[in-house]
Amino acid sequence: MNTTGTLVMKFFHNYLANERGVSINTSSSYSDCVRLLLGYAAGCLHLSPDKLSFDAINDQIILDFLDHLETGRKNAAATRNQRLASIKTFFRFLAHHEPTMLVACERVCAIRAKSVPHKVMDTLESREVQAIFTGITANTVHNARDLALLSLLYNTGARVQELVDLDVDNLRLEAPCHVKLTGKGRKERIVPIHKETAENLNRYFDMRKYGGTSSKTVFLNEKGFRLTRFGVSHIIKERIAYAVRHESSLRGRKITPHTFRHTTALHLIQSNVDISVVKEWLGHASIKTTSLYVEINIEMKRKALAAFPPPVRSGTAHEMPNWRKPGVMEFLSNLSRSVPLC
Repeated sequence: MNTTGTLVMKFFHNYLANERGVSINTSSSYSDCVRLLLGYAAGCLHLSPDKLSFDAINDQIILDFLDHLETGRKNAAATRNQRLASIKTFFRFLAHHEPTMLVACERVCAIRAKSVPHKVMDTLESREVQAIFTGITANTVHNARDLALLSLLYNTGARVQELVDLDVDNLRLEAPCHVKLTGKGRKERIVPIHKETAENLNRYFDMRKYGGTSSKTVFLNEKGFRLTRFGVSHIIKERIAYAVRHESSLRGRKITPHTFRHTTALHLIQSNVDISVVKEWLGHASIKTTSLYVEINIEMKRKALAAFPPPVRSGTAHEMPNWRKPGVMEFLSNLSRSVPLC
């Protein structure tokens, strides 16, 4: 039987890195989960982690660990579910390499995720997007970077990690302009960009080159290093704070890089772009994810229709018609009056 250390090394190096080709961030997330689980199980069994055997970790310990995440570490239910998904992936790997653990794996994989309240996606309206961009004057390298960054973020709907990972070689700023993004599972996709977005990027590159900065990285922080995800979030926070002066609807809202991604998806759907194109545009693994934006758009139209009164007949303006769905018998009666019987 493989040792605990051997199995862990095989999981991360052979399976995650080589077979699945996951990103560094994904591997780090799995690492945190496995480390926390081993530490918790070792404590429950009064063993040191290096003496712990995986066949001693049963489904009850997993359930207790998940409860510990919520009560002891104050993790949200969504984080608990994410950890559970990682544990299931790990145990499926164990079952493949240690057939004696097949039953234990089945019991772990039977653990159900905790139901979480459905969060409404926050998106920006066109006037709010315009207010954000109007507030950026590209008269310094700092401002030119922010304008180029937010233009590209809104244009592509990129994940924040995809954006900060960009190198200059990933961009084509001549017609036809596009950017190559590397998403989850190292999957690459080509996304077209507007001429204005390309112009904003060229302006930023020209200004930093004039200042003596040369780098293969697209977006740099003030120290000349690659911008981080937290840096992008900070830029957005700053720009929203300024845009609030001109667009009060932005006040008090938590606008994140993912808000721009949701906004791009919804605006593409509202522009009648085919849903399969939107799926590829955003790099979704499943069309089901993209269809959520179709549902949001339909709901927005439904609310707009409810606020817009239906037409009224002459002489009855004082009465608002009741737009209701007719009953089955009424529906059939209406049909019988309109369609002659043979």
